[in-house]
Amino acid sequence: MGLRSDWRGKMTRWAYRRAGDDTLPRVLHARRIYILPTATGLFFALVVTVMLIAGLNYNNSLGLLLAFLCGAFMLVGMLDCQRNLKGLAILKAEAMDCFAGEAAQLHIEFENAARSARHALRLRHESGSAREFELEAGGLGSAILPFPTTRRGRQAPGPITLSTTAPLGLFRAWTWLHLPVSAVVYPRPIGRAALPASADLRQPGQHLDRAGAEQEWAALRPFQPGDSPRSVAWKHYARGAPLLVSQYQGLSGVNRILDLAAAPGADLEARLSQLCAWLLECEQRRENYAVRLAGKAATLGLGAEHRRESLRALALHAAPPA
Repeated sequence: MGLRSDWRGKMTRWAYRRAGDDTLPRVLHARRIYILPTATGLFFALVVTVMLIAGLNYNNSLGLLLAFLCGAFMLVGMLDCQRNLKGLAILKAEAMDCFAGEAAQLHIEFENAARSARHALRLRHESGSAREFELEAGGLGSAILPFPTTRRGRQAPGPITLSTTAPLGLFRAWTWLHLPVSAVVYPRPIGRAALPASADLRQPGQHLDRAGAEQEWAALRPFQPGDSPRSVAWKHYARGAPLLVSQYQGLSGVNRILDLAAAPGADLEARLSQLCAWLLECEQRRENYAVRLAGKAATLGLGAEHRRESLRALALHAAPPA
């Protein structure tokens, strides 16, 4: 098993040096496709060889005819197997965000411009996860392949194997895809500390902007340095009023500042995990929240878009390279 894995790794690295990263869209040409007989194909070739030797030894014309027909059958199957991948186009690839320890979803879109369908297509990740799919003639299709994640930050899926054994199962044709995509892996939401107290938005120096659409208007307050121009009540200002800022709040009326410096934890990863747990709890309670990292200005908000931006900020804060 170890020798096989080492051989496969060397072949993958050689193929990457030969082809490089795949810029999308990408059409698979013959030089990118490798082919070898399967175990069934090797057994079939052995049977044909025995038939040929027996026919020559006993001068049996019918035996020789059958051996040549089986050999031609095998060669045609080899050509059709390679043709099942040749000309296939990879249009788009995207890796979905997830939490550390979960499986990220790699979504790949294909186009089959040929006049024949492509059968028994198989995507495989080096971790062992695999997905099989088919493409209709002259149509589009997609496949979703999960791959494991272990740490936060950006994580690339690595080489993906696209293979087929159609139409006869005697040969396996494959290619390695080096897709220029990566998933943003959020910290694990681990932590039992209580949420920090609700913030008073009227205090100066908080530099909180408004974000997200799932909020309710609360009141107007005087403009403070650091407030977003988007929050300024320009209609009131046009009528001669001083600069005022619209103050929003979550549906629960609570606003919380999730500060990395105030989060408990033995190290950075533990504190980020606690912030992640707090963030998800605020979303569940429908409370406005702002994530503050290393003293940077925080953005107050609520909703799916604000949740995604905040989780990405946690994932990429001082993260190791992909």
